[in-house]
Amino acid sequence: MTDEEIARLRAHDSNISRYRRLLKTNLSDLERRYLEQRLSEERSAVENLTHPVPPRGLSTADQFEAGAF
Repeated sequence: MTDEEIARLRAHDSNISRYRRLLKTNLSDLERRYLEQRLSEERSAVENLTHPVPPRGLSTADQFEAGAF
């Protein structure tokens, strides 16, 4: 994992912590839905960084040669 990817993970983790903290406060329904959506997006971003999806159409051997593994 590169330094840039680690920095992105830290930023996403910070955002996740902030959204979770805000969700514990008194919010309107609109605010709550917004934060829940952002939290979901941040979690997806973390998942994509930690478990990237290989490009379509490449065999496992092609992915290995391309440096995907």
